[in-house]
Amino acid sequence: MSSSIRKSIHSDALTRLAQAIAVAVSATLAGCSSHVPQTEVTHTPNIAARAKQKPIWLTEKPVPQIPQDVWERMRQGFQLQDNVGVNPRVEQQRLWFASNPSYLESAGERGSLYIHYIVERLEERNMPLELALLPVIESSYNPMAYSRAHAVGLWQFIPSTGRYFNLRQTRFYDGRRDITASTTAAMDYLTRLHDMFNGDWLLALAAYNAGEGTVSRAIERNEKLGLPTDYWNLPLPAETQAYVPKLLALSQVVLAPEAYGVNLSPIANEPYFQVVEINQRMDLSKVAAVANIDEDELFQLNPAFKQRTTIDGPQHLLVPTSKAQLLTASLSTMRPDELISQKPLKPVFEGVDRNEIASLKRAYRVKRGDNLGTIAKANKVDVKDLQRWNKTSGKNLKVGQTLVMQDTSKRGSGRVNTVVAANSKSAGKSSKKAQTQYKVKQGDSLYMVAKRFNVEMQHLKRWNPRVGQALKPGQMLTVSSPH
Repeated sequence: MSSSIRKSIHSDALTRLAQAIAVAVSATLAGCSSHVPQTEVTHTPNIAARAKQKPIWLTEKPVPQIPQDVWERMRQGFQLQDNVGVNPRVEQQRLWFASNPSYLESAGERGSLYIHYIVERLEERNMPLELALLPVIESSYNPMAYSRAHAVGLWQFIPSTGRYFNLRQTRFYDGRRDITASTTAAMDYLTRLHDMFNGDWLLALAAYNAGEGTVSRAIERNEKLGLPTDYWNLPLPAETQAYVPKLLALSQVVLAPEAYGVNLSPIANEPYFQVVEINQRMDLSKVAAVANIDEDELFQLNPAFKQRTTIDGPQHLLVPTSKAQLLTASLSTMRPDELISQKPLKPVFEGVDRNEIASLKRAYRVKRGDNLGTIAKANKVDVKDLQRWNKTSGKNLKVGQTLVMQDTSKRGSGRVNTVVAANSKSAGKSSKKAQTQYKVKQGDSLYMVAKRFNVEMQHLKRWNPRVGQALKPGQMLTVSSPH
């Protein structure tokens, strides 16, 4: 083929290719121009709508409300209720609390000085907040509580365990009564037990009551017999078998107090006391006068100073938050001798013999043939009291079982009659005001009685001139209406 022919063919092909490309481009442009209006109508509103939407999950996340009441704060931190289920041992204890609402109500009033502090310390360690109710079981939140086993304070440390956890005990100071020191020791002890029993809080609580040796031996026994080794299946002492159910039941009552007829007075979710540093010996009565603090309230916050003077103890005092600044300012301007009383040192249990304190509770071991009637008669107590103290109907007494009873023999003594007579004179002088007679309960103090009836401490003392700082169960107090 000649070169001229080849050039002609090649030229024609290029021409046809160019024409095809031109047609395709034109069609494409025509198609685009025909769809532009539709695209704008269809998609523009969606783009605008998406532009108006905001990431709500980021900007409008609800902020958790801080509880105003410590009871509510405590409920939010409960950790032991999940696996309880329906348990007859827990139900039995819950029924007792529902039948005796004043027990928790009174303990709550006494604990109102300390509960916020304890809850905060538990939260710092991520421990179950049910443990803030342990002093209700142990001492009814009475820092002066003293058991027949010589256990002392809110957390009821016996002397040896107290010393192990650095709670010093001298003539002037007992760290087991120290609010902050004993709380730290109790949490250290509970944490240690929790670790010892592989993170099982129920076993840790059982060991807190009966000792780690008792619980460990019970576990070993069940392991040898091929039996379960959880708390509910261990052969533990009767007191320990009731101890954990009692705390769980108490927690359930606190979760819904109205359902059980319990009236828990609100406790402000804020520190009740503040630590004030001191660098010299001071008498608590002088400190109270300087800072305008109720004397009995100051004793309740610093019960470890057994003779009401800051000897052998830490170089600080716990004082109501509202009075801390005033006390700090006053201490900076006072001479040391102004803070020391010239009177002889006197114990906190003024007017109460130590043997008498120890004998407020007695123990009786059941013998063959015993029943509640014969036991009550032999010990000069009422059968109903015996049932109440031991939470039993008495139908299934066992030989060797230990029953607890309070010593009521002094209720009709001259001491009480003298108080009643003195109160009668007071009543005569202020007959224009409405008056009531209040029977002192275990763990009561003048401060707590005054707070309960909304009267001033000084007035309560004036109405009852022969009553000392330390009250005894069974005493009668005269209380006039504050109006």
